[in-house]
Amino acid sequence: MNGHFAGVGEQATPADFEHGVQIVDQDKIFNENLPAYLQLEGVIRAGFNYHLISVFGSQSTGKSTLLNYLFGTHFGVMSEQERRQTTKGIWMSKNKKEHAQGSQKMAENILVMDVEGTDGRERGEDQDFERKSALFALATSEVLIVNIWEHQVGLYQGANMGLLKTVFEVNLQLFLKDTKSVPRSLLFFVIRDSLGTTPLANLRQTLIQDLERIWTGLSKPQGLEKSRIQDYFDFAFVALPHKILQPEKFEQEVQKLGTRFREGYKDPKRAGLMDEQSEPLLLPEYHRRIPADGFPMYAKGVWEQIDSNKDLDLPTQQELLAQFRCDEIMKEVLVPFDAVIVPLEEQQAQGVAAGKLTTLPKLGKMMAGARQVLIASFVEAASRYHKGVYKRKQTELEDKVDGRLKALFQGQMTAAHKSGINDFSEAVTGAVKAGQKKAGSYDFHKIVQSEKEKALKRFDSEAQASVVSGAPWSDYKQQLNLYRKELDEVSGRLRKEEMRRLATRSERWVRAKLDESVGLEFNKLGSGRAGSGAPAEGQKPATERDLWDRIWNVFTDTVSHAESRFTDRARSFDASPDEVEVGLWRLRRKSWGALRGKIDEEMMEGNLLLKLRENFEDKFRYDDEGVPRIWRPTDDIEGLYTRARESTLELIPLLARFRLSQTSSPPPLDAWIGEPPSDVTAADEEDLQPIGGVDEEEGKTLEDEMTILSDGKAQDLSTRFKKTADGVYVEAKRSAIGGMTQIPLYFYGLLLALGWNEIVAVLRNPVYFIFLILLGAGAYITYTLNLWGPMLRMTNAASTQGLEIFKEKLRDFLESSETGRQAIGMSAKHGGISMDTLQPNGTTRAKATPKEEEIEEI
Repeated sequence: MNGHFAGVGEQATPADFEHGVQIVDQDKIFNENLPAYLQLEGVIRAGFNYHLISVFGSQSTGKSTLLNYLFGTHFGVMSEQERRQTTKGIWMSKNKKEHAQGSQKMAENILVMDVEGTDGRERGEDQDFERKSALFALATSEVLIVNIWEHQVGLYQGANMGLLKTVFEVNLQLFLKDTKSVPRSLLFFVIRDSLGTTPLANLRQTLIQDLERIWTGLSKPQGLEKSRIQDYFDFAFVALPHKILQPEKFEQEVQKLGTRFREGYKDPKRAGLMDEQSEPLLLPEYHRRIPADGFPMYAKGVWEQIDSNKDLDLPTQQELLAQFRCDEIMKEVLVPFDAVIVPLEEQQAQGVAAGKLTTLPKLGKMMAGARQVLIASFVEAASRYHKGVYKRKQTELEDKVDGRLKALFQGQMTAAHKSGINDFSEAVTGAVKAGQKKAGSYDFHKIVQSEKEKALKRFDSEAQASVVSGAPWSDYKQQLNLYRKELDEVSGRLRKEEMRRLATRSERWVRAKLDESVGLEFNKLGSGRAGSGAPAEGQKPATERDLWDRIWNVFTDTVSHAESRFTDRARSFDASPDEVEVGLWRLRRKSWGALRGKIDEEMMEGNLLLKLRENFEDKFRYDDEGVPRIWRPTDDIEGLYTRARESTLELIPLLARFRLSQTSSPPPLDAWIGEPPSDVTAADEEDLQPIGGVDEEEGKTLEDEMTILSDGKAQDLSTRFKKTADGVYVEAKRSAIGGMTQIPLYFYGLLLALGWNEIVAVLRNPVYFIFLILLGAGAYITYTLNLWGPMLRMTNAASTQGLEIFKEKLRDFLESSETGRQAIGMSAKHGGISMDTLQPNGTTRAKATPKEEEIEEI
């Protein structure tokens, strides 16, 4: 049997090749005597005049038997009493029936390969050999006979569809690059033991559908996604009768089938007109175009590549062997590279995910070392293969590795960039705070320049430590320029923030000064006389007449001083003139807002009414010398009241409008604030309050801005002030009248006459007399120490506590006494008091609902 024949030695004879030659044995070793066999069979000189036919299928399906009947070969067959493997490896034999004449004539130099059956129990789950042998047959043969039984049609494993799928996929990906340049192959399905119940057309359709389904599910290379299986393979089908049940008919059909193994060609004009079962099978497009004398070397190279490589590229053996080996070497050299780089990538990715970018120490040294070892290892292992493939794969490997290293490098630069910016900002802020704590005076520009130099040196140092020498991407000039640019932007932002803080401090200083100065000016309204000797009528004092002038002068002087301080301080920030101008413009607007806020505070209705009353009382209660008046009935109270009231009422129109006394017009606020500078941004204006007469788009005029009190409020204030003044007048009148009221003298005589008996009784009785003395002394002491209030509160508390104790005792008595409980029970029946509704304080409560009782029980 085939499995028992080993390769022959160098001195081979025809007897050694009686059963053919074992090309590949069961151990996957290629037979070096294949050229000798072809020499003995006279094929080696045939050039292209030879044909190669292979058969494969499941084990013990009669493949060798079919070949022996078709081509007269002597392949070993399985004994019908034993079910074990016969063909082992791959065998080849020349057609023994090529000399037949007449209608039985076949093509010359047909070489037949008998391939070890698939799905055998001897190899078990090891499908490596059957896949390689099937791929070898497909790569070298013109016609591949697929031997299956009729009952296996429609099955996946039984019809070898799984094996065909693998063969198709590898075949498609690795050497089917162009349908025009790659020879086609014929898949010839021989359906054995056909009973004739199922038409061949139906069996053909089932197999074609299975093959197309396999092809559709293949992973196709780019550009071949829409390819069809018919672009690479032709199909033929034949059904043979049962060899055991119909031996004679089997031999007849096999003999008829043998006549189809002749050379021919396809004629499109005759397609569909000829009987397909008689068409020739050996067509020119199936030939591999390998000369016969080169076939042994070609077959050996194909098998060696199939046996030694997981992926194949058969048409260009040397190139694609190099491609496969270079891919394998790339995988091998990437293992130590990944051991170094993957932890760095993971660490960097974790930082990005956590939002905390950190620089990796010694990154450049680690990347350079890993890259150098990888490239050196690849060159050492792959440089002996095809130079073109080796160079291409080296470039591919370098691009792949450099892509990963570049991502690490850029991530390192990003981390250094962000951490450097944060450190720079924190360092500047910390230095400024330290300067503020020490003396309050610091040079912001020097701080920024010093910290910027440190940040640039630190970034350059970290970048140098991350550089990989010789890598085209290892250049950080662009990142350094971006870093320097952002440092400048951050410096500008910090300067603006510092300018804002300076402006805020200036605004607070202005606000504090205005609160003090303006408040003092308004307080003078309440001291219109107060010893000043100013008259109640005639020309108004300066405290009233020039109020707004003095407030405006104080305001402009204060802001001018703040502007001077602001300008001097801003110079130390290296602020541009435009920035200083914007800051001064904002300071003036903010200062006006502070002044207006202080004025509104002073002019609140309660405050203003109090000042008007004080102003009125000073004029009404004090004389021309500033001495308080003591009212007598002979004084002209009405006249003084009228003049003082009218004088104070004249203040309300004066206070209602912010006007200067010299011009009787509002101060030049719009000119004083000035036009907005050209460099003002929206951010500079977003926190500014609109000012009438300055911001025209707000719809308010300067007159509106200077209106402190509306007409309605002024009228209401006048009315309320008059009522207040009337109260002061009534008080003065009562004081004048009260000063002349006296008790009649006869009242004292009458009191003495009527109470004489009682007085004598008390004086004569020592007990009453002593008690009266003690009572008077106690009352005097209590009054002197102001103890009447606490004594009354203690009395009330004691009485309340006593009442609570009485109620509690009464409740305890009623609960413990049988008579009391009966009385309470009778009262409860008539809607009166019940112990269930009696509360500790003696009052009753409503009876609980069922839900409330349930909750109370819980």
